[in-house]
Amino acid sequence: MDHPGLEGIIAAETALSMVDGERGELIIAGFPLEELAPNAEFEETVHLLWHGEIPDAGSLRSFRERLAERRALPPVVIEVLRDAARRTADGMDALRMAAGLLEPDRIFAALPTIVAAWWRLQQGQEPLVPRADLGHAASFLFLLTGEEPPAERVRALQTYLNTVIDHGLNASTFTARVITSTGSDLVSAIVGAIGALKGPLHGGAPGPALRMVFEIGDASRAEQVLRRKIASGERLMGFGHRVYKVRDPRADVLAAAAARLYRRGGDLRLYDLARAVESTAIRLLEEAKPGRRLQTNVEFYTALLLHGIGLDPALFTPTFAISRAAGWIAHCLEQQRAGRLIRPQSVYVGPTGRRWGMQHRQPSVV
Repeated sequence: MDHPGLEGIIAAETALSMVDGERGELIIAGFPLEELAPNAEFEETVHLLWHGEIPDAGSLRSFRERLAERRALPPVVIEVLRDAARRTADGMDALRMAAGLLEPDRIFAALPTIVAAWWRLQQGQEPLVPRADLGHAASFLFLLTGEEPPAERVRALQTYLNTVIDHGLNASTFTARVITSTGSDLVSAIVGAIGALKGPLHGGAPGPALRMVFEIGDASRAEQVLRRKIASGERLMGFGHRVYKVRDPRADVLAAAAARLYRRGGDLRLYDLARAVESTAIRLLEEAKPGRRLQTNVEFYTALLLHGIGLDPALFTPTFAISRAAGWIAHCLEQQRAGRLIRPQSVYVGPTGRRWGMQHRQPSVV
């Protein structure tokens, strides 16, 4: 098989993002990630992907208003989330179930409301009503805590949401495009993409990266702990990537955002510990696996940044979905314009020459 996992196969043309794994570059609709992510409002980036341009002030205001009008959840969704909380369902499972009950024009705007409602119900608290005067990121943080978030946390979250909004033809995006290519509806495509993102090989691994940092606890223990993990064959979460053969550019953007956040009021000792763990891990991985180029990926600083914002690890992957849904929708719109069913071939490797005969039948039992 020449292309396991469809690696190297071109399945679509896109104007949404370009990933260069050899050079460590990510371009979002023409903008280098490092310029777009720390500066744009999240709604600006969403508008860019959906409409091809950064909105002017009037268009941005209208776009924000349309999103705010669609954040509230129907009663049936709240009831599903109550049941999910009673059964202690995983956040991505709750998101998948609830998203499937939304109308297409609400599915993006309401995702943060779903995640926040699930989280509060899990904590024995009632869901909150969205505020129309808050932007997408600020609204999400308010819906989680009931408090208007500080500006530095909102900016940090917007930088994160911008950073992970789209990333080429990854597994969840490909899922959304395949579903769309069949002529199915947008809600089905987003629900399918949520299911793909749930997998730990795709969107479900930032939490373990943070747990590793906490396990080490002190920079003086980093080499000892990491050497033991590598020697036992354990994967170091937050290092290595299927596409990037150099440092993941998203890691640089999120590292800078984490530095700003922690220096303005977070636990700077945790940030310094994470940097020490990162540098030690890179050195030991190169020593143990020379030439593999196992560099820092987006998971490592995602965990640090979202922790600094105040999110529990159980919210990390659902928060990823809140952002990536904008990219999924943009790809669905692109796929609708392409108008072609995605239908790859497979290579049969099973037995041949078998014949069906009476000897295969079991005797009747009277």
